[in-house]
Amino acid sequence: MTSSASSVFETTQPASADYLTRLAASDAGRDYKGRMLEALDLRAGLSVLDAGCGPGTDLAAMAGAVAPGGTVIGVDRDQEMLDAAAARIAGLSGTELRQGDVHALPLDDAAVDRARTDRVLQHVDDPARALAEFHRVLRPGGRLVMGEPDWDTLAVDHPDPALSRAYTRHITERVVRNAAIGRQLARLATEAGFRVPEVVPVTQLFRDVRAADRVLGLERTTRRAVAAGYLTEDQATAWLDHLSHGPFLASVTLHLVVAEV
Repeated sequence: MTSSASSVFETTQPASADYLTRLAASDAGRDYKGRMLEALDLRAGLSVLDAGCGPGTDLAAMAGAVAPGGTVIGVDRDQEMLDAAAARIAGLSGTELRQGDVHALPLDDAAVDRARTDRVLQHVDDPARALAEFHRVLRPGGRLVMGEPDWDTLAVDHPDPALSRAYTRHITERVVRNAAIGRQLARLATEAGFRVPEVVPVTQLFRDVRAADRVLGLERTTRRAVAAGYLTEDQATAWLDHLSHGPFLASVTLHLVVAEV
């Protein structure tokens, strides 16, 4: 697939740690992460779990919010992510890192006061099992804050809406394991024994195609949609050409869910 649009889009997939770091630094990332931090209701002395902490982009903010006397525990199954997180928080007191999976968290029962997970449950094998683990490690009165997208809500403006629908359908059916997790979180958390006092929809809006591409990987994902039969080569070329040259608008809704023990 070649077109004049190619120069607008990234063609090489960034390393996972690099992708998560730049997402955290983007306008959309700073907005919803700030809301998640506020919803955690942190204060001095609390212990906090960041499950799926990735390269540790959020650890310092939480550590500052629970100082003095608090602890932030970052857990990730990927050692490369933990290495990046360790470099990021080197010398920062009140933080520790552990290797582990959200399906079997490396913490004792009732070990933490707060927990968060950010765009992790969309990828896991068993979200219900992960939620049971969060319930296990939280103390009575503890709070869990989750942020997950609902990829069915991804809408990209195009003169041919069928191409946009095909693109979104490919993502929900082939790319993201738990594509509708955002809308499911409140129900799954309730079934895991949590009380869910708040669900906040956060619509992420993109009007710059390059900014959207850095989050969505538009050309790379379009290539995969062609290979999977969701778009033809001609449709993909028309799709990308318009996105690169015409006025651009795309949006997706992320759900912030507060759950309490």
